[in-house]
Amino acid sequence: MRLIHCWTLVSLLTVIPQSTLASVLAIDYGTDWIKASLMKPGVPFDVLLNRDSKRKIQSVVGWKRDDRLFGGDAAAVAGRFPSDVFSGLKYLQAAPYDSETVARYSKFSPSKLVETSRTTCGLVQSDGTEWSVEELVAMQLSYVKQLAEEVAEEKVRDVVLTVPPFYSQYERDAIVDAIEIAGLRTLALVSDGTSVAVNYAMTRTFTTPEYHIIYDAGASSIVATLVSFTPIDAKSASAGTHIAVAGVGYDRNTGGIELDKRVREILIDTFNAKHKKDVREDKKAMAKLWKEAGRVKAILSANTDAISAVESLAWDIDFKSKVTRAQFETACSDLKAKFAQPIYDALNAAGLTLDNITSVLLVGGTTRTPMLQKAVKAAVGAEKIALNVNADESPVLGAAFYGASLSRQFKTKNIKVSDISLHDVEVAYFAAPTTAASRPRSITTLIFPSGSKVGTKKTLTFKRKEDFTLFFDYKHLIAPGYPQRIFESEITGVSEALGNLTERGAVDPVVKATLLLSDSGFVSVSEAVAYGEIKDDSLTGSFISLFTPLAIIDLDEGKLKGFFGAGSSSSEEATSSSENAAPRETENASSSSESATSSSSSAAPSSATADKDKKKKAVSKEDTIKLKVVTTFPTIPPMTVEEKKKARSRLRAIDQEEAAKTRKDEARNNLESYLYRLRDLLDDENQDTPFKKCSKESERQVIAEKLEGSFTWLHDRGDIAETSQLLDKRISLEALEKPIIHRYQEIEAFPQALNNSQMWNWSTRLFLTEARQNLTAELEADLPSKWTKDELDGLEKTLKEHESWLHTWVEKQKTVKPNEDPVIETTEMKARAKVLETSLMKLYRRKVPKARKPKVTSSAEPEPEQTAQAEADTEKDQTVPETPEQDGAQEPLKAPGHDEL
Repeated sequence: MRLIHCWTLVSLLTVIPQSTLASVLAIDYGTDWIKASLMKPGVPFDVLLNRDSKRKIQSVVGWKRDDRLFGGDAAAVAGRFPSDVFSGLKYLQAAPYDSETVARYSKFSPSKLVETSRTTCGLVQSDGTEWSVEELVAMQLSYVKQLAEEVAEEKVRDVVLTVPPFYSQYERDAIVDAIEIAGLRTLALVSDGTSVAVNYAMTRTFTTPEYHIIYDAGASSIVATLVSFTPIDAKSASAGTHIAVAGVGYDRNTGGIELDKRVREILIDTFNAKHKKDVREDKKAMAKLWKEAGRVKAILSANTDAISAVESLAWDIDFKSKVTRAQFETACSDLKAKFAQPIYDALNAAGLTLDNITSVLLVGGTTRTPMLQKAVKAAVGAEKIALNVNADESPVLGAAFYGASLSRQFKTKNIKVSDISLHDVEVAYFAAPTTAASRPRSITTLIFPSGSKVGTKKTLTFKRKEDFTLFFDYKHLIAPGYPQRIFESEITGVSEALGNLTERGAVDPVVKATLLLSDSGFVSVSEAVAYGEIKDDSLTGSFISLFTPLAIIDLDEGKLKGFFGAGSSSSEEATSSSENAAPRETENASSSSESATSSSSSAAPSSATADKDKKKKAVSKEDTIKLKVVTTFPTIPPMTVEEKKKARSRLRAIDQEEAAKTRKDEARNNLESYLYRLRDLLDDENQDTPFKKCSKESERQVIAEKLEGSFTWLHDRGDIAETSQLLDKRISLEALEKPIIHRYQEIEAFPQALNNSQMWNWSTRLFLTEARQNLTAELEADLPSKWTKDELDGLEKTLKEHESWLHTWVEKQKTVKPNEDPVIETTEMKARAKVLETSLMKLYRRKVPKARKPKVTSSAEPEPEQTAQAEADTEKDQTVPETPEQDGAQEPLKAPGHDEL
């Protein structure tokens, strides 16, 4: 029923040509699991299955010697190849090498870590091959892309991906880089909690505003997102829901992985105490215990105790131990206070209390832990706990619906989304020196405070005469070890542009920089221009100037107060816009998000404001000069275009190598199975098989000798043989078997072909008998006929030729043995029967021509000339009868007693 309800929400546009249809891939990339959903016209709206028909994929990529593995296959060999299997990569996205995040990752992962040229963390295989985190994540995304393309039966490019709302710009850059390396295009990044809210609203209608907390406890973090659901035009045909994120609380370090670490520590202490050896010295043993810890934790979620057993854990020692839920909760006692804290933080950020909350929706695999459930119930009350969304799949289904709303190929339920950013972003720059000896003075302005709506723009105005640089920073530390400097943007060409405007007549030209907080959470300088108002001395310009100043001052003051408060610099002004922008530098896509801005919430536009807008539009081209903006990343830069091209080439080379290996394996398997099939056909114990009946002893002897040589060659050189050699071996054997197969196929097809030929002989002879009778009757009745005597004679000649040929060669075929080549091919029999069929149907389908109507004569005596002409016409009608060729295009005359054949 869930699928039926969901499918009714997304109706496809059937009027769109097939060539314009597109697919949207949604991916929920988690630390432990990956879920995906494909939105495509004609494909049911559901979670994408992997090749094992499972609804989720483990976030693991690894190698088993030369074979690259994904998901459960890779996780299964982690105990044997711990240095070649990489999991939990979401932890390391854009993480500085010397940060606490990397140190925490190294405590549960045996992977070897190195520092990259971008000061981030890289991973190294056992053979020394180094990979960046972006490359490994791109491999996983490319694997999901292949699964989606198999279902869509076309190329899939656009993707919507979920990210934690607390992700910094460095981490968002890293995941977008991975998406691009995988050959995909980022349509949008959407927060986990927001995507769950979309999924929650898909099948529900809200009559009054409601507040809900989405409590998402995943593998690496806990996030509480406070969301409001407000009805839109409840009485209109376009009724829908407006989803607005009001507040978010989170803990980056508490999650399922931290619980797994506590369970593994219990197992380690038990083993070390029993066997007096430190199991931490064995990487394979630690990898096995990590997998076992996850299994034990899952069992303890439903039982009070669990038995842990690992065969040959280390030093050929079999490990077995019992772990109780009480032990587990005691080991995690310091975490209990952290479980509910994100809920309190979200309430404080939104300025609400628990009395305003309708329910708390539990999402994420870690919410199944009884200890965590108790902590949340104690914080909000058991009556507010709701389990009416899918804890695992709601984020990806909501992201898929969100992606569909961004595409023009789908009609979706009217759901508007308004998200917020969580980090204070400020811009700093050096003030223009007042004198040559004055010391540089730095000015810092908070441009996007925590809670700012995404998809907004702000404009800063600078009275500068020379080039200058804007420094963008996070006001507070994102996480220990992470930098605060985001990027720097140098605005150049200022002096030349201002001089140009001054020459045009501009008074006090300034520099305007537009800052963008995109829907996907990226901060950027979208544009910088030199602007100066050029006075218009014409009568129209003077008239407009009398009415516009009041509107300009009023609107600008409102914007200044709305964004900077009383303490903002007088040399700056800030404006906001509800325009949306795509992630980073990717192509823009229309968004369903809605931003409440000061301009949209102002009073109804007056005529003065409208005149001001018209004036701005009229002079914008000649009063503005675009400036060059050069952005640099001094701390954690995103990957450059060249780096991404190189990474994509590496992945493409691996894909091509794997594809070639797959083709070789298929060729070898097909050859081996074919050899065994031939060997069974040559088995002397069974003499009644079609193969034996249709083959000669000499042919079987040749095949047997060739078969024996092929078996020997496959055993000796099959591993090192090329794909072409494997194919050639099979082709050479098939060439020997083909004549035998052909004989058998001809024997099987001959009865049907003979029956078909005889059927057309009989049908033609029956037609000729009836047609000749009708022709005679029609001539006697002076009625038009469908055929002529010559045509029927020609058809009869064709019939006799076919009957004679068929009788002669069928008699010859009767003398041919099964193991001899046929003297007559069924293809020739069908071709000759087709000639007869065509000749017959040409006459059979012909329509009866119309009879000529007799002329009406008057009672008056005709003139001599008219009488002579009538006699000539009558003589002509008697001597030249109409034939089908002469009047075949006319409809038949339905004379009484005359029926068509």
